[in-house]
Amino acid sequence: QVQLVESGGGSVQPGGSLRLSCAASERILSINVMGWYRQAPGKQRELVAAVRGGDSPNYADSVKGRFTISRDNAKNTVWLQMNSLKPEDTAVYYCNAEGVRTMDSNIGEVWGQGTLVSVSS
Repeated sequence: QVQLVESGGGSVQPGGSLRLSCAASERILSINVMGWYRQAPGKQRELVAAVRGGDSPNYADSVKGRFTISRDNAKNTVWLQMNSLKPEDTAVYYCNAEGVRTMDSNIGEVWGQGTLVSVSS
């Protein structure tokens, strides 16, 4: 089964930092787009940041200047560095991969299991 494994979530005070990571399983051959979404309770899931190989990343307006997405295409791994965290950043963060291919199949889209980020004093 194709999997995205997330880590790095936790609780932090306002102004603090966290670094999320997302690693694709060894069964994944290549990925077009990797990104991060988040969803707060009772809210719709929203895009936080995404990057295509060789392109500039795009960010939600609410996180520009605070969050940075980075990617290692060879390892099919993506990170989200989150600085100057605010209470409104509290959500479950989901890794997303689009255009996923294995040696045998064009899988399409895959989601990570989610990791909770909680920002409060």
